[in-house]
Amino acid sequence: MAELTITVKINDTDQTVLKNDLLDIDAWVQAAMTGKINNCWKRMQREWTDKLMNDESFTDSIPSNKADFVTLVTSRSDYQDRKARDEADKIG
Repeated sequence: MAELTITVKINDTDQTVLKNDLLDIDAWVQAAMTGKINNCWKRMQREWTDKLMNDESFTDSIPSNKADFVTLVTSRSDYQDRKARDEADKIG
């Protein structure tokens, strides 16, 4: 997967509002994304470690590093990202 660049547009008024509290808007946004990524990673790791440990057909070891763990999980036939889970919930 390619690196993702996200652009946030903020009008002058909202920029002024943010500057009232924040020293550096970009630094705050970067830190917020880092925090969100860390929280999502913790949830994914916890959820999928439980699933893998309870899957009698899974006999391999569970990777100890993030990249290998994510590759293992996302390559499974039972993996669905948030969008796919939401769509499946709509169907039935």
